[in-house]
Amino acid sequence: MERAAFEARVREQGFDEIVERAMPANEVNAMHAHDFDAQILIVAGQMTMRREFGEHVFHTGEICEITAGTLHEERAGPLGATYVAGRRRRIMAAQ
Repeated sequence: MERAAFEARVREQGFDEIVERAMPANEVNAMHAHDFDAQILIVAGQMTMRREFGEHVFHTGEICEITAGTLHEERAGPLGATYVAGRRRRIMAAQ
């Protein structure tokens, strides 16, 4: 998918924050979780996303979805990874 189409799609789905990040070759972001849903478009390189149920390698043009609270690890490929992420924060109901 192209970046412009990705950004339009995630905005339509309520993702109001869009950021671009670059990870150097073989960098690892250890297991963690976010308080927001994310959709990630790989724009250069590749990224391996590891979750509790396994891992998958995402290449340029592919999209990864991560639900808020999901434990995951991000690992850049041998040439690094550049990605655009749409973030959608969840509104928690008052207890």
